[in-house]
Amino acid sequence: MVTPAALKSFIAGHHRIVVLTGAGCSTNSGIPDYRDTDGQWKRTPPVTYQAFMGSEETRRRYWARSMVGWRRFGRAQPNGAHHALARLEGQGRCALLVTQNVDRLHQAAGTSNVIDLHGRLDRVRCMGCGATLSRAEFQDELACANPHWLAHDAADAPDGDADLEGVDFTRFVVPACRACGGILKPDVVFFGETVPRDIVASAREHVDHADAMLVVGTSLMVYSGFRFVRAAADRGIPIAAVNLGRTRADDLLSLKVEAPCDEALAFLLQE
Repeated sequence: MVTPAALKSFIAGHHRIVVLTGAGCSTNSGIPDYRDTDGQWKRTPPVTYQAFMGSEETRRRYWARSMVGWRRFGRAQPNGAHHALARLEGQGRCALLVTQNVDRLHQAAGTSNVIDLHGRLDRVRCMGCGATLSRAEFQDELACANPHWLAHDAADAPDGDADLEGVDFTRFVVPACRACGGILKPDVVFFGETVPRDIVASAREHVDHADAMLVVGTSLMVYSGFRFVRAAADRGIPIAAVNLGRTRADDLLSLKVEAPCDEALAFLLQE
């Protein structure tokens, strides 16, 4: 078994590391992940962009579950893995952190050069006029429109969702955009939606100038993140990963540590 000591040597030998993180970084902050150690779905896959935009029923179900789940998700705090990666940037070794997470916990831990590949859940965007508002503000609108839903409680699900089953969503009211009456959607990239080109290009430019890549807490089953690992491999730079279980890039890795993210990176907080 490869130990965190090997990872420490890997990091010490590089100065322009691009870090790519996923859900495993945030599980110790109380945010569940989507996949098991074999990279398979643990639960029903998340709602798609097409379903959300095409069905009022889907939007009612999504926002009702989100209203319940946000109460804990919105209070999540960075854990040791987030703080360790912030320290890595502070040491001048992290050129860029690309995260597939939408929780903004890397920024809360102090990392400044971050690309939110899949957007951010703390913001809501109108699909009509493009106006934005904070998710906390929209939570208040949801609560005012649906006060009886405040009594609901449920187990947490990934990305601020909640496992509400057997519930009638037909009377749940989803507020429209105050500016134009348009559909409001979390400012995140849903499945079936495309990551904006400028974001992909910016991340790819950093990969093209990196001397190593560090993958933390992701199985890389989604292509939007895997493409950067493939680009790093095509350049011939070494790639290390910290992940519990299989990743899509196992055959491309120079080093792999199978341990919880915060444990594997704890040495960064001790230096």
